[in-house]
Amino acid sequence: MNTTDLLRSPNTVLANAVDDALDVLRPRLLEAGTERIEFTVGTQLNGRPHIGTHLVQSLSFLVAERARDEFGVDAAVDFVALDNAPAETVNDSGRMYQLAYHHQLADHGIRALVAEYYAPLLDAMTSRTGVEYRVSTYTDQQASPEFRAEFLRTLEYLDQIRFWLAPASGTAHIRLPCPTCGWSQRYADHTRLLELDDSGALFEAMCHEHGRYEADVTPLGGGYLDLSTLYRNVVKERSYRPGDSTLHVMVKGGDWAFGCQLVDGAHVAIGAPAAPVPLRVFTPQILGSDGGKLSKSLLRAAADAGDATGDSTAEWLLDPAAWPGTQADYVEALTGAGELMLSSPRHFFRSYTTTALEALMTTRQPARNQSQAHGRPRNIQIYKQYFDLIADGSKTVEVRVAYASMKRIRVGDLLNFTCRGEECLTRVTRIGTYRTFKEMFGTENVASVNPHATEAEQLRAIHAIFPPEKEALGVITFEIERVNPGE
Repeated sequence: MNTTDLLRSPNTVLANAVDDALDVLRPRLLEAGTERIEFTVGTQLNGRPHIGTHLVQSLSFLVAERARDEFGVDAAVDFVALDNAPAETVNDSGRMYQLAYHHQLADHGIRALVAEYYAPLLDAMTSRTGVEYRVSTYTDQQASPEFRAEFLRTLEYLDQIRFWLAPASGTAHIRLPCPTCGWSQRYADHTRLLELDDSGALFEAMCHEHGRYEADVTPLGGGYLDLSTLYRNVVKERSYRPGDSTLHVMVKGGDWAFGCQLVDGAHVAIGAPAAPVPLRVFTPQILGSDGGKLSKSLLRAAADAGDATGDSTAEWLLDPAAWPGTQADYVEALTGAGELMLSSPRHFFRSYTTTALEALMTTRQPARNQSQAHGRPRNIQIYKQYFDLIADGSKTVEVRVAYASMKRIRVGDLLNFTCRGEECLTRVTRIGTYRTFKEMFGTENVASVNPHATEAEQLRAIHAIFPPEKEALGVITFEIERVNPGE
């Protein structure tokens, strides 16, 4: 089954500028020194995740896998459990107060929640993609000297950034939980900055149970620092330091595209950070039948009220544990939908209704003969001019730098070449290894690599893509033959 049989996507400004969703990483990757990409995905700990949350998480692994194979660098996922999400709220005389999950459950409770609700999918995605992950928490993040030092720097520009962080009120939501009970004022109405100097910042805040108190924040300690979502992202993005050969990429749901204009406004108001802020990848947003972002609480409220809008969404989209099948089937369907989205920029830079996503995840593609496939076919993106040559059978040798991921491919493995929503399934029949591209052309048939270019022309093109330091890793070739997807 072709991609076009499952969905059709409109063109977009960004999709029209790139051949692959990963092209948005290329400008930064062209800068010297990148040896590793770390994809950070943050998740609010507010109960069992729904399909939108799982899609962002699974796409983080799939994007990392494709980046590793395409750019030949190590890739990993940093899963950040946002344990500062409100577990309880209370209205006291018109003022809202909240108790974060961290203060309700403590560290061991947070770890247990992550293990129950999130680790099964994260483990399955690592097993499927070979991309490792680590788990951190917002509590860990706010305690780091880098994060706190950057927060203190932003306080010097608080007047310039406060309306970027809170456009409606101009009151930056700096929550400093009560040291006695852990509750904090949600919108920081009574939080005041009393002192700011080289040693830190002294705040005054209000608790609905224990009255006024002071909180001291220093680079190395002090009270718990709970920032609103916009403020946290400003500080987090600015806290990366130069000298790190890792390219940091934030993976966010599509709704974040609106919020990031405020984050960027704060960055401009403060001035250039010590290092370039991380790149951002926005995943497709999942919409309910009314066009709004998928929300468990809104849909269930509608269902409880007898509104048909709440009845049209399959329960497993709100609670993946209700998936009518095994966990392995669910991961397979989720990954299949993610790979389909990544198969073309038009499919990735868009939104999906729950109805469309349900169709993508429940429509079975023809099974491939696993005895011939040597496992799951490996997707390899390729430029259109070379894809067409493979598709028409005139290009039978693919050339790559001998990255570790490429060296794991074996004779008999299936390589599924993709470009702009098109796919071409091939099988590896022979593998060649060489020290240089010049040496490779001394053995391989030039016409088998590209029938429309001479050896000199191909060498110039290859060296334009792969600089000497990449060629030094070695060269690997795959002789391939076309395979019928139904076999």
